[in-house]
Amino acid sequence: MSEARRLGELSSDQWRSGIAAWLGWFFDGLDMHLYTLVAAPFVMELLGAASPADADVRARSSWIQAAFLVGWALGGGFFGRIGDRLGRSRALSLTILTYALFTGLSFAATAWWQLLAFRFLAALGIGGEWAVGSSLLSETWPRAWRPWIAAVLQAGVNIGILFACLAVYLMAGLPPRYVFLVGILPAFLVFWIRRRVPEPAEWRAARDRAQEVPRVSDLFRGPVRIVTFKTIAVCAFSLTAWWAFMFWHPQHLRNLPELQDWARADRERLVTRAFFVLIAASLVGNFFSGWLARRFGYRRSIAWMCFALGLSMVGGFATTRTASELVSLWLPLVGFFSGVFGLFTMYMPPLFPTLLRTTGAGFCYNIGRIAAAFGTVFFGLFAPVGDFRHALVYVGLLLLPATALALTLPEPPEAGGARQPS
Repeated sequence: MSEARRLGELSSDQWRSGIAAWLGWFFDGLDMHLYTLVAAPFVMELLGAASPADADVRARSSWIQAAFLVGWALGGGFFGRIGDRLGRSRALSLTILTYALFTGLSFAATAWWQLLAFRFLAALGIGGEWAVGSSLLSETWPRAWRPWIAAVLQAGVNIGILFACLAVYLMAGLPPRYVFLVGILPAFLVFWIRRRVPEPAEWRAARDRAQEVPRVSDLFRGPVRIVTFKTIAVCAFSLTAWWAFMFWHPQHLRNLPELQDWARADRERLVTRAFFVLIAASLVGNFFSGWLARRFGYRRSIAWMCFALGLSMVGGFATTRTASELVSLWLPLVGFFSGVFGLFTMYMPPLFPTLLRTTGAGFCYNIGRIAAAFGTVFFGLFAPVGDFRHALVYVGLLLLPATALALTLPEPPEAGGARQPS
C-alpha cells in the first residue's frame, strides 16, 4: 500500500476507492434516517390512529425500528462475508443497490408490517456497506491517516442525515411516505462503482496466497477470540444507547406540552431542525475524535467519548426541559460526543486478518445492533404516553459499561502520532 504523505500523492485508484466509500456512507446516512424522522406520523397513517402519541403507534414504530436494526446486524455479517470472498468493490455495489431499492419500496407500504419488511431488507444493505466501505479504505489509503479517514467517512454519514433532514423539512406538507422516494438515488452510484473502482491490491494478494478462505467460526478461535468478544460488547452497549436515543428523542420533542397547540407541519419542522442541530454538532465531533485518537490512541479516546456521550444524554433528560433548552444546548452536546462512532470505522477492520476483515468488522460492529433493536423496544416501555425522559436517561447510563470495556480494547500499532494529510 502506498503510504502517501499528501493528498496530491494519492493514486487515481485510491481516489476512486475513497470517493466510492464516502458516497456509500453518505447515502447510508440518507436512507437510514428517513424513517426515524417520519416514524410516528407514517405509522399513525398506516394504522389509522388519531395521534402520533397513540400506544399502538409507539409500539409498532419501535418494532419497525427494531427490525431495521436486526437487518443491519445481519447485513453486516452477510455482505461482510461476500466482501471477503468476492471482493470489496463487488460487495459495495450490491449493498448500495439493496438499500436503495427497498428504501424506495417503503413508499408503497400500505400496512405497518409491510413497512417493517421493507426497512428490514433495506437495512441488510446499509449494514453491509459499513463493513465493506471501511475495509475498502483501510486497505487502499495510508494507514497513518486512519483517524482522519474515519472522521471523513463518518462525516459522510452525517451529511447524508442532514440531507434526509432537508428532504423531510421540504416535504413536511406532503404525506410522510413520499420522503422514501429520495432513497432511490443511491442506485445510480452502482454503475460507476462497477466500472471505475478496482479491488484492493491487499485483498487480491491475500486471496491469491490463501489455500482456503477463513471461516466465520475463526472469529472465536485463538487470539482473535478475545478481541471479538470485547469489541462486540463495546458496540452492543454504545449502539443500543445511541439508537434508542435517536429513535425516542424525536418522539419526546413532538409530545412536549408546549407544542400541543402547534400544527403537525410546524411540529415536524421543529423535530427536523433539532435533528439538524444534533447531526451538525456530530460533524465537529467526528474530527475532534480523530484528533483525540492521534493524541491519546483509540482505546482511551473511545472510552472518554462514550463517557461524555452518556453524561450528555443523562444531563439533557434527567429533568424537564423546554424545546429551546434541548435544541440550543443538550442536543448539540449529544451530537458532538457521538463522534465516537467515527472511530470504530478505521479502528476495527485492522483487528482481523485480511480475508476475515469485512466479516469480522461487520459482525462485531453490527451484532451490537441486535442489542440496539431490543433496547429500542425495551426502553420505550419506560416511557409514559408523550414523555420519554426516563427512557432517554436509562439509555444514557448504558454508556458507563461501554466506557469501562473500551479501556480494555487493544491498540493498533499505527494509532497516535499519525501524520495528518495536507
